[in-house]
Amino acid sequence: MKKYLAQFLRDIGIEPTFLTMSISILLIITITAIVTHIILHKVILKSIKKIDKKRRNVFTSILLELNLFQRLALVFQGLLVYWQTTIWVVDGFIYETLLTISLIWIFIFGLLAIYSLIDRTFKTLYHKTQTPFFAMQSVIQSIKLIFGIICFIYVISILMDKSPVAILSGLGAMSAVLMLVFKDTILGFTAGLQLSTNKMVQIGDWIEMPKYGADGDIIDIGLNVVKVRNFDKTITTIPTYALVSDSFKNWQGMRESGGRRIKRAVRIDIRTIKFLTQDDIKRLEKANLLAPYLQEKQEEIKNYNELNKFDLSVAMNGRRLTNIGTLRAYLLTYLRNHPNINKDMTIMVRQLAPDEYGIPLEIYCFTATTVWADYENIQSDIFDHIYSVLSEFGIKPYQYG
Repeated sequence: MKKYLAQFLRDIGIEPTFLTMSISILLIITITAIVTHIILHKVILKSIKKIDKKRRNVFTSILLELNLFQRLALVFQGLLVYWQTTIWVVDGFIYETLLTISLIWIFIFGLLAIYSLIDRTFKTLYHKTQTPFFAMQSVIQSIKLIFGIICFIYVISILMDKSPVAILSGLGAMSAVLMLVFKDTILGFTAGLQLSTNKMVQIGDWIEMPKYGADGDIIDIGLNVVKVRNFDKTITTIPTYALVSDSFKNWQGMRESGGRRIKRAVRIDIRTIKFLTQDDIKRLEKANLLAPYLQEKQEEIKNYNELNKFDLSVAMNGRRLTNIGTLRAYLLTYLRNHPNINKDMTIMVRQLAPDEYGIPLEIYCFTATTVWADYENIQSDIFDHIYSVLSEFGIKPYQYG
């Protein structure tokens, strides 16, 4: 080929010296590369896009997705430069330089093309098999890492002009250093397998991890870090292995259950607890939710006291209705009839151990929705009502000072 090039230069009146030959060869390689780039990226790529827009062909979609065609085109351009170098250049500095650059170019863009294929395969498998996202992503990132290491070793071997086997043998002596450098990656991969096997987390889960200041939805799970978008819209990154080594709370079970727990207490002033008088009972019987309970309870207490022949002139004898007990019964009925309380889950009003702040009367139930704003509104409405009806039972909430 160089003979024909030398003859062409003589024909156009240029002496074929080493300099003119070298410049001519570089011009031929450069012009060929530019023309090839224009044809591939400006002509063929545009044609593929037009075909895809009209027909939505699977093959063209795969080529366009994740820049696969562009990367394959760049690999082809590198191969073309390599082939031209072997044809036009026989030996010397230019030959070595062009071969080194073209080989590195081929390996880098070949690696990126492989990454695109891996990502495309990952998306297809994820949608078809419904495999947990994190399980597949850990495997995909591990495969990418392996290909990346292989490419890195080959690039180093090209630059150093040594066999990849020799590079690998040298890396064996640096295994301790490599273990330290890739510590987070190794731990992340191990943690990923454990998390996916046990189905502990996935994209979209709401997790709470106070140690790292995380309280929000998982938006990305990587080999090394997990990203959490907190409810204040900040992003917290957590080492992947921390989800195995440390404890965290996953609220996804609550979301899937269809109900979110209300667990809050009203503190009652102990000094306002008393037996109900007949006047109190008659007044409270007018409440629709309380009337059935009071009638049933009064009958039960009356039969019990008559059976045991208690002297009811003394308040301590026999059984009597109390204002706090009646309040508990009312609140339980109120919750069971509330339209926004989940009736298939636990509904309870319980009295906790008293302390210096009074008697905690705890409401324990689940809303019929898990939407945060709706949950807070329902909870607030319930406690607005509770605080408002306390005076009807002659009860005061405890308030310090």
